[in-house]
Amino acid sequence: MRWLFKALAVTSLALGIIGAFIPVMPTVPFVLLAAWAAAKSSPRLSHWLETHPRMGPYIRDWRQGGVVNRRAKWTATVMMSGGALFMSVFVRPWWVPVTAITIMVGVGLWLWQRPEVPPVS
Repeated sequence: MRWLFKALAVTSLALGIIGAFIPVMPTVPFVLLAAWAAAKSSPRLSHWLETHPRMGPYIRDWRQGGVVNRRAKWTATVMMSGGALFMSVFVRPWWVPVTAITIMVGVGLWLWQRPEVPPVS
């Protein structure tokens, strides 16, 4: 099982990095999945992710009560909106962008319901 979790961590991290450059592909969910899988399989990778200057704060915030900061929410919303606009114009058949946009709306609604600061202990 350890190797499966490690493979999931590495694959998710790769997808998260790709998602940083492709507007219709998410980054943070893949990084969070990589952190979860790394915590179960690779202390070294887990430590690297948690202390990474770009990814570490998102992982630590998420682990402290599912926190997503406002900047991350706005970035995700703008990126999803750009992807939705692109797909609306260039992707056919019509049901493909409609399906993707419906999923993005659901993700956006869920995302904006997440807390922006950690709960007080």
